[in-house]
Amino acid sequence: MRNFLSRFILTLAGVLAATAAVTQAVADQPITIESRYADANGIKLHYLVAGTGEPVLLLHGYAQTSHMWRPLMAKLAATHTVIAPDLRGFGASAKPESGYEKKILAQDIRALTGSLGHQRVAIVGHDIGLMVAYAYAAQYPAEVDRIVLMDAFLPGVGDWTKVWLLRDLWHFHFYGETPLALVKGRERIYFEHFWNDFAADPKRSVSERDRQIYTKAYAQPGAMRAGFEVFRAFERDAADFAGFAQTKLTMPMLVLSGEKASGEFLIAQGRLVADNVEGVIIRESGHWLIDEAPQQVIPKLLEFLNR
Repeated sequence: MRNFLSRFILTLAGVLAATAAVTQAVADQPITIESRYADANGIKLHYLVAGTGEPVLLLHGYAQTSHMWRPLMAKLAATHTVIAPDLRGFGASAKPESGYEKKILAQDIRALTGSLGHQRVAIVGHDIGLMVAYAYAAQYPAEVDRIVLMDAFLPGVGDWTKVWLLRDLWHFHFYGETPLALVKGRERIYFEHFWNDFAADPKRSVSERDRQIYTKAYAQPGAMRAGFEVFRAFERDAADFAGFAQTKLTMPMLVLSGEKASGEFLIAQGRLVADNVEGVIIRESGHWLIDEAPQQVIPKLLEFLNR
């Protein structure tokens, strides 16, 4: 009997070791991130996609594009279908004259996910993307498994005007023909303000390679005008969000906020709009969480999305 048990234990250990080796080999495979286009909600959207499994939507913010999510996609794609679109007006997506209210941007993304056959998703949004993520969850709560909001604020929720009207955040009110003329051909100078001043340490902010990628994207015809329109829409967003907030979200919500950026403000807003909120302060980080503190942010996102 003892010999049988010994042989059984050795066999089981061998099976477990082999299984672990196969799992690790799968995890170590290089992830292919594909670039695709789709017609959604009447416009053409560009998106990145990778992996298989339950779908996760990644929504970028201002001064960036879907490109920002590549480091996270490489990790998430081992267990999920990961979709990172360029929002209306950004990156390689269409740049129509109107439709920059966050509820409409969310409708674009919902049309995209539906066209891909996904009826229920997890959503992660950074900056403007978190506003779109919230608008998606508020409009289609039964279709959202969980949601992550990453460093910015929700217009129309709580004492939001303290952020909107901060003197240092002049860019929220910088739109129209004169600003467009001022930044044309000077997009890099304009965006350096964001990448440097909103970081805890400009040397640990958005990389030089990525700055070049984003500058080229926003220098496309119509891109800066579209970017400005997301700010012009804030007052309309505030009215929409105040209405959405009357019904609290019930799905799990994770709020990640930079210690040197939004701090506790966004976490407090999250608790005003949702019942099941986990708030995490990312230490020694400014606004660019993925870029400044990947060692804190990516493991936390993986843990939350894989629960």
